[in-house]
Amino acid sequence: MRRYARTLVAVALATTVVAGTAGWASGNAQHALTGPPPGTAAWRSDHVLGRELPDPARDTPAQVALFFRGLSEKDRRTLAVRHPLVVGNLDGAPLELRYRANALALKADPDPRYASLAADPQRQILAFDPRGRGQVAEVFGDLSTATRVSVVVPGSDIDAGTFDRTNDVYGTPAGMAKSLYAQTGRDSAVIAWAGYTTPVGVGVDAATGSLAEAGADRLTRFTDGLAADGVPAPVVFCHSYGSVVCGLAASRLRATDLVVLGSPGMRADDVGDLHTDARVWAAKDPDDWIDDVPNVEFAGLGHGEDPASAAFGARRVPAEDAHGHTGYFAPGTESLRAFAAIADGTFAVDGPYAVASYAEGGPR
Repeated sequence: MRRYARTLVAVALATTVVAGTAGWASGNAQHALTGPPPGTAAWRSDHVLGRELPDPARDTPAQVALFFRGLSEKDRRTLAVRHPLVVGNLDGAPLELRYRANALALKADPDPRYASLAADPQRQILAFDPRGRGQVAEVFGDLSTATRVSVVVPGSDIDAGTFDRTNDVYGTPAGMAKSLYAQTGRDSAVIAWAGYTTPVGVGVDAATGSLAEAGADRLTRFTDGLAADGVPAPVVFCHSYGSVVCGLAASRLRATDLVVLGSPGMRADDVGDLHTDARVWAAKDPDDWIDDVPNVEFAGLGHGEDPASAAFGARRVPAEDAHGHTGYFAPGTESLRAFAAIADGTFAVDGPYAVASYAEGGPR
C-alpha cells in the first residue's frame, strides 16, 4: 500500500512539473558544460616545451600531476602564461600554479560578472571557466598544508556570477565555505566548488538528474585532482540539488564524509544504495521548504528517499535553530557547529545526532 501511495504521488509530481513548468522551464533549460577546459585545442598543438602536453580530456589527474612534477618552475610558468584557462582548470596541476593561471585569466576577461572575482589578487581561485554561465572554485585557507579539507557543493541558481553574491550569503558557495572555514581549526581549508551547471529555478532541470549526472563526473574528477596533488580526502558538504550530484558521485568520490543539507534526495533508497565507505550525514531544519517536495522518483522525475529520514540511515545533524533553505551555515547555529566538528574530525555522536565536540585549540 505504501509503495502504491508513493507511486500515485510520483505520478502527480510528474504531471505537475511537466504541465506546470514545461513552458516556463523551456526558456530556462540548461545544457551541462562538459568536456575539457576552454583553450584545449591550442594547448594540444603547442610544442613550446619540445614535448607533448597532457591531454585534458584523456589523461587522469594523476598523470597530469606526474607531468608537472617533471617540469622546471620556469616551464610551469610558461604554460600558465600561454594557456591560463587550461592550466587553471586542469585537475592534477600544482595548486599554486592554478591560482596564478586563474588570476591571469580573470584579469584578461572583460565580463562584468567576474569583476568581483578579479578584484582581489589574493583570492585563491582554483578553477575558473567563463563558458556559459561560468564556473568557479575558490579555496579558503592553505590547501597545500591543511590536514583537514572540506568541499562545499551548491545547488540551483549558482554560477560564477552568483558565486559570492551579497544577498542570501549563506545560500552561496563562497558564503557557506567562508562561514565553515571561520568555525574550523587552523589546520583546515575549505573549497567552495561551483564546478557544474546548476538548474535555474524550480523546473524540470531541478526535478531530473541529467545536470547532476554531468556534475557528478566533474566532482569526481575534481576530488581525484586533489588526491593527485597530495590533498587529504575531503569532507564534502552538499546543499540542495548539490546533494543529488553527491549521491550520483558517491561510489566514486574520494571523501571521508558526505554531509547533505536541505536535500531533495540523493537518487538512492538508503545509505547502502550509495555504495560508499564515507560516513553519510543529513540535516534538514523544520521550516525548510524542501520538506514540501515529494521524496519519490518516477519516470526520471524526483530524487528518491529523504536523506534526513530515519529510513535512509544517515547520521543526523541537528538543525532545529537553522532557518529556511539557506540558513544551515549561519553563524551561531547548531548545524554550523556540528558541520565544523565533522570537518575537523572532532565530532561525537549522541544517539542519531552529531554533536560538536571540539578538540583543544578548536575552532577560531
